[in-house]
Amino acid sequence: MRVLITGGAGFIGSHLCDLLVAQGHRVVAMDNLITGHLRNIAHLQDCPSFSFVHHDVTRPIHIEGPLDAILHLASLPSPVDYLEKPIQTLKVGALGTHNALGLAKAMGARFLLASTSEVYGDPLVHPQPESYWGNVNPVGPRGVYDESKRFAEALTMAYHRAHGLQTRIARIFNTYGPRMRLKDGRVVPNFVRQALRGEPLTVYDDGSRTRSFCHVSDLVEGLHRLLLSDEPLPVNLGNPQEMTILELARAVIGASGSASQITFIVPGDERTVDDPHSRQPDITRARTILGWEPRVGLEEGLAKTISWFRNQV
Repeated sequence: MRVLITGGAGFIGSHLCDLLVAQGHRVVAMDNLITGHLRNIAHLQDCPSFSFVHHDVTRPIHIEGPLDAILHLASLPSPVDYLEKPIQTLKVGALGTHNALGLAKAMGARFLLASTSEVYGDPLVHPQPESYWGNVNPVGPRGVYDESKRFAEALTMAYHRAHGLQTRIARIFNTYGPRMRLKDGRVVPNFVRQALRGEPLTVYDDGSRTRSFCHVSDLVEGLHRLLLSDEPLPVNLGNPQEMTILELARAVIGASGSASQITFIVPGDERTVDDPHSRQPDITRARTILGWEPRVGLEEGLAKTISWFRNQV
């Protein structure tokens, strides 16, 4: 296939480029480099089946030649980013998705939307199945990201129903691994950076909030399987092994061999407003439809991630 990946120089997008190129597909990566970086795809630049286009998907997208699939990963998924750039976050979810869907329609290409577990908001159902409609505050500071993805899902299904477009929707849960930014603002790079520098690991509140962490290699395999499937409705992709943030902090200290201590803080900004208290995917549909489930455990995944971060720090 010839495939376009928006957000292709980002954390997840670059790993997806690697997977598809390795499988013999021709890949066009598109990114405006606001949160992505060319170093993530530098190793692919001399590959004849790979090319890069510097472009903002909120503007009309033009690609020469045929396309078989579009994987729309362009986004500002970190709280640091969407709290700093709320309007851009909404625009990439709305205008960016509309432009990518329009291109898919014009090209007759299959379309995959990288949505998020944030569509569930601060969930009242646990674990979260795809049938749950969520508990989102549309006017809170996090609403710019949550609602941009909820709108993107609605727009994707509208193109599927109105135009017969082949569409897929992945609801991605917390993902970690190499190529995350040092100052990404999310919990894994925060903890790993602090541990490698011997600084205290800062845990918000009492550390009892829970998350489920999926290694990026598992996630991109799930995205690939979903792309090739016939399932138009949303599918959760994440690791169902739930743990508290305090447990994660201890795991990072152990895996890094750090002497860091743990400190508890109450943030004085918007980072934890409407922050979900629990997050755990129900992956029954992924197991049934895709034959997929995560294989990389936290110990192995942290070892790979910390090894990569050591070079960055």
